[in-house]
Amino acid sequence: MTSRINHFPGTSLNEQDFADGKVLFVHDALKAEYAWDTGIAIGTYLAGLKRGVILGAHCRHCRKTVVPPRTVCEWCFRPMSEYIPLQDTGTVNTFSLCYVTWDVRRIKEPEIPAVITLDGASQLGPASLFMGGIMHKLGEVNPEQVHIGMRVKAVWKPEKEREGAITDILYFKPLPKEEA
Repeated sequence: MTSRINHFPGTSLNEQDFADGKVLFVHDALKAEYAWDTGIAIGTYLAGLKRGVILGAHCRHCRKTVVPPRTVCEWCFRPMSEYIPLQDTGTVNTFSLCYVTWDVRRIKEPEIPAVITLDGASQLGPASLFMGGIMHKLGEVNPEQVHIGMRVKAVWKPEKEREGAITDILYFKPLPKEEA
């Protein structure tokens, strides 16, 4: 039986051929530059956050207002192109006490992520936790005092430090009882 190598004419190479410069080769460092497009709805939302405004998309047909905004209504499937400012206040819909950070470090004081139903956004009941709200952290609150239904307000970064990201809101803090 003949070797398969005999069927393919050519010159075999070895590591020493490369070291001796008998083979032309180039080492290249890939420089991949790219841009990520947030799209119309989320791009508008992020631009609003940079200005200190939370925007929701409003459906003219079924009259729902959703946040974060979308370009198509999830209920009537019609285009949504109207963006309206919402209050930066809301109600805690659900929350968690997290004693482990995102990079799996144990912490003594918990981080408190919560779904916050924003004032001015539509609500359809418990099956639609995210329709009228966003997930964000709670701050300036004793973890033992956090509860579903708690009224909260956004704490914003200083205007000059905002960059058009959800982190332009540092966290949501409890509203005083007289403002709730």
